[in-house]
This record gives sequence, C-alpha cells and structure tokens, in this order.
Amino acid sequence: MKKALVLGATGGMGYALVRELGNRGVEVVAFSRGKEKLHALYQHEPRVTIFPGDALVEKDVIEAADGVDVIFHAVSFPYPEWEEKHPLCIEIIVRAAEIHHAKIALVDNIYAYGRQSKIEVNEDTKKEPHTKKGNIRLAMENRLKGSGIPSLIVHLPDVYGPNAENTILHETLKNVVQHKTANFVGDLKVAREYIFTLDAAKAMVELASREDTYNQNWNIPSAHQITGEEIIEILRKDAGYKKPIRTVSKTMIRFIGIFHPFMRELVEMMYLTEDPVILSGKKYEAKIGPVPRTPYQEGIKKTLHWMQQEDVGFKIKT
Repeated sequence: MKKALVLGATGGMGYALVRELGNRGVEVVAFSRGKEKLHALYQHEPRVTIFPGDALVEKDVIEAADGVDVIFHAVSFPYPEWEEKHPLCIEIIVRAAEIHHAKIALVDNIYAYGRQSKIEVNEDTKKEPHTKKGNIRLAMENRLKGSGIPSLIVHLPDVYGPNAENTILHETLKNVVQHKTANFVGDLKVAREYIFTLDAAKAMVELASREDTYNQNWNIPSAHQITGEEIIEILRKDAGYKKPIRTVSKTMIRFIGIFHPFMRELVEMMYLTEDPVILSGKKYEAKIGPVPRTPYQEGIKKTLHWMQQEDVGFKIKT
C-alpha cells in the first residue's frame, strides 16, 4: 500500500488511521467536510494531502480516490441519520473503488452481532442483530461482500482516544477535563471493552497492508474488560479528579429521548452497557501476531492530555 484515502479523517478513528498510515510511510488523502479541522490536524504532516469534501457526494469521493490503493471508510453519522446516509455512503465508496481499482477497509462496530451469550465472540459467530442500527451495519457488510471489491471489515468495541469525540467514554472524560460533574453511561459494575483508537488503527493498517487478509472479517479486542468503577479509580488517582460522577441509566436516557432525537436513538443500544459483546482476537493473533494493547491507565492519560491541549486551543503529537 503506497497511497490511501481516509474518509472521515477528522473523527477519532479517521485521525488515528491517518497518523498510523503516515508513520508507515504511506501517502494519505485526508478527506472530511470540515476544512478548518482538516487543516488544524494535518497542515504540518508532509505525507498528508488535505481534501475537503462530502462522503455523500459521489464526485468528491471519486476525485479523492484517484490513485489510491485502499479506501478506509471511517465516516460516522448521527444516529438519527443512519438509515438514510449509511447505505448511500457505501454505494458511493463502492463506485469509487470500482473506478480506481482500489480495496476497501471498513471501520465497523459490534452492533451487527446483536445480543450474544458467548463469553467471547469470534469472526464465525452468526450475526443476528436485533436493533435497527445493527441491521444497518450488517447490510453495509453484506453490500461490501457482494460488491466483488477486495474488502476487509474490522469490528471494534467502543473506542476512545485523541480526537475521538463522538464516543460513549468521551461523555465522561470531557467533563473530567473541565472539572465538572461527569456522567458515566451504564452500570458502573459491568465490565465492558473500550479500545484505544491508536491501537485499533495499528491493527487495521496492518491488516490493510497485506494481500491475504481481504474478503474477511476481523475482530480487534481491547486491552481487557474494565468496569466503570475501575475507570473512575484511574481518573481519581491519575487525573486528580474529585468531582462526583453521575450514572446515566437506560431509564434516564429513555426519558431524555422524549425531547432529544439522539437520546431516543441511543436507547436501543443501551443493552451493550448491560450485556456487553466481548470480542475474541484469536484470529488476528494467529495470523498477524499480538493485538496492540495500550493499558487503560496509559490510554486514558493520553486521551485526557489531548483534550486538555484542545481546551487551550492547540493540538499535540501523540
């Protein structure tokens, strides 16, 4: 892989992918609607070409994909817009890949797996989504598999890390940085997975760099499972956070959802805070090697440091 296009380059995973690709000497086209943020993130990166554009405009994506070997799909949309925008976005990416003979690497989540009784979910586990969003993600996966384009689908748990703002853990960390009362979504005693974005990007770029990894699904787990209580302990000990932390329950979100479309859409995904899907990384380990795993203590520290620098108006290297 000599050149790659990252769609959604101003998001958490998009940013991590651009950085990892650049670190490996790959020329990168960083694509996003946010021109100012693209410049803020990448104007000093010698291997990065900034391309402001809309992932829902076919002409923009086709132009940006000219000459690239792999198109990384890291575009996210607000929950209420998923049904309308995700299918269209996939169609446009497939078209661009067809025209330029490029491969596709999809940043995916765990929604398509649905509720699972297994201790760990592997890539052969039958996907039986029971939510609208899970069905949308499965439809995206099936569209890629039926396209005839070499594609790899990478399933990640909830992410956190530098520049990863639209995440469930960010809802907690943003108020920690601002020394305000923070919210934690879900049961504090339930152990869940959160993967550091830079780890996820390392694993995904490694997969995308090989020829024998395409037309497959890959699960990338986190360092280990962690409870909300353990996260709070890290915040107390390492960040000196002393404010109270409120637990946000499904009932509370359902009530807020009466007035807020995003919260209304979030309700159906709250099962993941009660009965988490835990990914197995055995396939990756057998084929590639150890899954990149930053300890939570270190990952949270780096994330908070990034957010603190953002708060005072400039970015740092991580």
